[in-house]
Amino acid sequence: MPLVSLDVAKMHLKVDEVDEDAGIAIYLGAAEATAVEFLNRQVFESEAAMAVAVAADTAGAAPMVVNPAIQAAILLILGHLYEHRSDVVAVRDIFELPRGSLSLLQPYRKCMGV
Repeated sequence: MPLVSLDVAKMHLKVDEVDEDAGIAIYLGAAEATAVEFLNRQVFESEAAMAVAVAADTAGAAPMVVNPAIQAAILLILGHLYEHRSDVVAVRDIFELPRGSLSLLQPYRKCMGV
């Protein structure tokens, strides 16, 4: 189960058509992966899912359950990907998360190390 549903993603993007679902799902997956990678920890959609991963010893260090701040950051990243669908973007946009999502994710980030 994703951290943000396709329905919520489409509502955020203000998209009603179903013909864009496949593309939005790809961007949503990329947005979630980007957020989780930045956090440097696994994020689960529910306590139950996290408990299963902990029991299976696959939760990693410092697992957490998704919260509204992380979901909002994912939606901001999704919006950025959806609006900038071409390969031609400003160089800074390629390497940086949108500022709003960075601010929302930073408190939950685990150190990346040296």
